[in-house]
Amino acid sequence: MPFNDINNMPIAWPDHEDIAMALYDRFGDDFDESKIYRIRFTQLLEWILEIPNFEGKKEECNEGHLEQIQAKWVYEWRAANK
Repeated sequence: MPFNDINNMPIAWPDHEDIAMALYDRFGDDFDESKIYRIRFTQLLEWILEIPNFEGKKEECNEGHLEQIQAKWVYEWRAANK
């Protein structure tokens, strides 16, 4: 089934880079590298669950996913702030 809009594709927990890009799109430069790494995982989890096309469940989340998402978010921030 083709998607009419690539931005509406479903996102799940293994899609760390897509989640990070959605967070960077939402917050932009409000969070720099050090602030991203200081975000509590409970807060990060809530923000991820608010992503419109995110289909993962809270119960499926683990620390590894959140760590990878933080790292990818930092990568997105660095790429935008060269």
